[in-house]
Amino acid sequence: MRLEGKVAVITGTGSGMGRAMANLFTKEGAKVVAAEWNQTSLDEVVAEVKAAGGDITGVQGDVSNRADDQRIIQTAIDTYGRIDILVNNAGIMDNMAAAGDFDEATLERVMAINTYGPLYLINAALPHFLGQNKGVIVNVASLAGIGGGAAGVVYTMSKHAAVGLTKNTAWMYAKKGIRCNGLAVGGVATGIMQNTAGKVADMDLTSVGPARAGEWASMAPAFGESIDIAYAALYLATDESKFVNGAILNIDAGWSAV
Repeated sequence: MRLEGKVAVITGTGSGMGRAMANLFTKEGAKVVAAEWNQTSLDEVVAEVKAAGGDITGVQGDVSNRADDQRIIQTAIDTYGRIDILVNNAGIMDNMAAAGDFDEATLERVMAINTYGPLYLINAALPHFLGQNKGVIVNVASLAGIGGGAAGVVYTMSKHAAVGLTKNTAWMYAKKGIRCNGLAVGGVATGIMQNTAGKVADMDLTSVGPARAGEWASMAPAFGESIDIAYAALYLATDESKFVNGAILNIDAGWSAV
């Protein structure tokens, strides 16, 4: 039980990587507060984990809403008395548009969820981490956070911000017993393309953004599964990685080695 006695808050647990993390973390002994905006998906993962004998509490909320983020963290405190781990996994894709073609609605929604959400949640968790002189934060970023070819301009900006948030938090709180690391995730079979701020179905695949991103995607050596990312998050959440702080771990089958 690598997380025995730990309390973890995981966002975006309704599907894909977040759902895999909720299942894996509870199997490893953690008590999980699962946050998800879609109530139906949230109910499904809570039932799934409980059926397997895991300890999980669901919280419906939108991570772009600061009040919801405060409530998510407070649920961990009210239910389990503490918080040890925060995994910022919730995310939304853009429509692959380049700088000449993006729309304002996509910009606002993607940045709100992918950038402001993790910052709000870290801000809400920090007083509790500081009070116990220990805490672990795992931010799920993307290869779009360390390069320019993986997605549209808005998603790429948001994930570069996630990398900056990770490194700044790691440095600022390193002497307070708090670690913050990130995952630069490559191609994984999740539902993120169905959860977009733009209209992916209406994309002009010949326009510069989708066309260039498609060229880059064609170089992927392989595509992973959600559990592959969950295992990486588990490592960063455990004391096995106690000397790892401010790191961005590439999980991409070597895609970023191009």
